[in-house]
Order: sequence, then structure tokens, then C-alpha cells
Amino acid sequence: MLRSRWWSWGFRSAVMLYFVLLIVFPILGIYGQSFSDGWASFVDNLTEPLAWKAVMLTVKLAIIATIVNMAIGTMAGWVLTRYRFPGRKLLNSMVDLPFALPTAVVGLMILLLLGPRSAVGQWADSLGFTILFHEPAIVVAMVFVTFPFVIRAVQPLLEEIDASEEEAAYTMGATKAKTFFRIILPNMLPGILSGAMLAFSRALAEFGAVVLVAGNIPGRTQVASVYIFGQIESDHPAAAAAVSVLLLTFSFLILWLVNYVQTRRTAR
Repeated sequence: MLRSRWWSWGFRSAVMLYFVLLIVFPILGIYGQSFSDGWASFVDNLTEPLAWKAVMLTVKLAIIATIVNMAIGTMAGWVLTRYRFPGRKLLNSMVDLPFALPTAVVGLMILLLLGPRSAVGQWADSLGFTILFHEPAIVVAMVFVTFPFVIRAVQPLLEEIDASEEEAAYTMGATKAKTFFRIILPNMLPGILSGAMLAFSRALAEFGAVVLVAGNIPGRTQVASVYIFGQIESDHPAAAAAVSVLLLTFSFLILWLVNYVQTRRTAR
């Protein structure tokens, strides 16, 4: 009995130590660095025009990428759960590919796909616009790296839906569209929202894929993560930490909202 208690205490202590050393201390370090020169300096670093433009651009493009993922991810989750077809298992396993690939590889893939020598790039040039090194390329990169979140959040909810509810709706004369919006969609909504919030949080912090395709023009195509990297290279850690704190705060709020949505769903 005593050995069991000591083992349990040691296991919990090891987990807490791991959590504190690898998560809590680095976060406290960033907050400490951002306020190292005082509150006024923090505000100046955060409201510096290029920093503010980088943050606003990142938020705007992350919202666009999240909306795209909500639509595509919901449809993909529906197809992979409700339909059986050759290659379904392969497609389902490939959904998690963005988690496995290094983000720099993702950036290179998009660079080759949308570059001036590619078929897509040449088609865009013929229409008089360029995708690469502009905002659309950043959105494509964000969509790719955040693609799995909505799908993986929606699939379990679709599997849990009681088929008898749909059958009852059809028996009472409801159309497929009405059944979807009245019965299926409300059950899917918590997963869609949770996945969307996680995708948005991930898009805010994306660096590896974006840095290769954005062009990184300050004030135009420079996102927050690239701005942070530039400030570190320029030996301005306080400015980099200030923007990092803002992104961290966004992420904390999003994680709290995800937890709130999941808690409400469990309570029901």
C-alpha cells in the first residue's frame, strides 16, 4: 500500500514538473520579457505600425482560412463518415498528413504548386494576378496546416448521431435538407465550432509554411510570426515578446472557449 502511494505521488510529481518546466516557465519568460522595459515600452512595441499591421493581417487571414476550413472540413467529415467508397480509408488516414509533415515542406509544396512555373501560376498570370507572395498564398498555407481540426472534431459527433432520429424525420415527411439543418447540423455544431477555434489558433501561429510563400513584405504580407522572427534577428526581443504575448493571449482565450463548448456539450 505504501509503495503504491509513493509510486502515485512520484508519477504525479513527475508530470507536474514536466508541465512546469516545459510549459509554465517558457510562458512566464515571454510575459516577463515583454514587460522587461515597463508597461509604456510594451504598449509602444505592440502599437508600432508594422507590428500592428502584421497582427491584423494574421488575424484577418486566419479568419478567412478558418471559414474555408469550416465549410470544407464539415463536408469532408460528412463524406468520410457517411459514405463508403474505394480509397476511403486511405483518404481518412491522409487527413492527418499536415500534422506529420514539417511545415517547411508544406511551404515548399505550395511554392511549387502556385509558383510562376506551375500550371496554376501560369493560369493566374494569364488572368492578370499573382497568387504566390500575396495574401491568397498565405491563406492556402493556413488552410493546409489547419485542415484536420474541423474534420476530426466533426467525425465523432456524426458517428454518435442516432439514426432513428433521421428515420423519424423522414417518416414524418421531412426532406433531406430539412433533416440536415434541424437534426444533424445542431449535433455537429459543437464539433464544428471547437475545430474552427483550434484551426484559428493554429493559423495565428503558423510560420514554416507561411514564410516561404508570403513574400514577407512589411506592412503588406508580413504575418505576426514572421515579424517576431525578424525582431529576434534584429536583436529586439522585447518587441518580439510583446507580439508573442498578444498571440498567446488569443490562444488562451480560444482554448478556454473550446473547453467551454466541450463542457456544455458533455453537460447536455
